[in-house]
Amino acid sequence: MKKRCSWGEGNALMVAYHDKEWGKPVHNDRLLFEFLILEGFQAGLSWSTILNKRENFRKAFDNFDYKKIAKYNNKKVASLLKYEGIVRNRLKVAATIINAKAYLATQKECGSFDTYIWQFVSGTPKKNKWKAMSHIPATSKESDALSLDLKKRGFKFVGSTIMYAHMQAVGMVNDHLTTCFRYNEV
Repeated sequence: MKKRCSWGEGNALMVAYHDKEWGKPVHNDRLLFEFLILEGFQAGLSWSTILNKRENFRKAFDNFDYKKIAKYNNKKVASLLKYEGIVRNRLKVAATIINAKAYLATQKECGSFDTYIWQFVSGTPKKNKWKAMSHIPATSKESDALSLDLKKRGFKFVGSTIMYAHMQAVGMVNDHLTTCFRYNEV
């Protein structure tokens, strides 16, 4: 039996997410946007809640097409707030639209969001060596810097803790425990 991080055990969806996605470096702008938005929606909730609604989020938010989302109007917002398959939080829905616009501006300035965000770890995943879940921090100097810069660019729901979770999810930091089979794979 494979040894994995304790949070990645339990239901099949969490196991698959842990084993196939979490911590794997992501360089696709659409997928980076998806994780950015999902991490924002997760604030105050469990990741399993968001993961269970992920397909509904994809459906509701046009597969996280940030160009479309940037053009959402009040009618679309009203329909999202009625859609029971997602987290219906007015501030988080509004932040998604704001973030899509800021995302496009950042892409325009930097060439891609991938180029922009990976500079915070000098383009290479930071490989930590945690032996216990209790050793993993909630933030880092890199997530602090990223959060501050995103806020200056107009992004919402991008506090340092949210950004550290984002960095973990997209492989900017490898926070798999050293005893986890995924540690050396990512």
